[in-house]
Amino acid sequence: MLFAVEASKRWADDGITVNALHPGGIRTALQRYVTEEELNRLRAQAGPDAPAWKTPEQGAATSVLLAASPLLDGVGGRYFEDCNEAVPHQPGSRVGVAAYALDPAAAARLWTVSEQLLGA
Repeated sequence: MLFAVEASKRWADDGITVNALHPGGIRTALQRYVTEEELNRLRAQAGPDAPAWKTPEQGAATSVLLAASPLLDGVGGRYFEDCNEAVPHQPGSRVGVAAYALDPAAAARLWTVSEQLLGA
């Protein structure tokens, strides 16, 4: 998320926007070796308010929205989930974005440290 915040700031003058997203839990062939019993155990462990598995199409929806919607032209440095900009995270909630994930100063520091580590 912090990279999206800083990249969006750095590339805004070039018309490039960068956002981050969470597609949700998607039921695909990746789970083919996980038994139904194990999936049910994980679901029970997650609790009754855990979101249901998404189809691949449902899981792709937020990515498609961010890539193709003119409604988001010029919108960058944000976090999206379930085809919406994420709300601020509340303790105990499974959704939302933490304030520290959007911190511009932390984003700039991460970018600088990453450049140093890469020798850029």
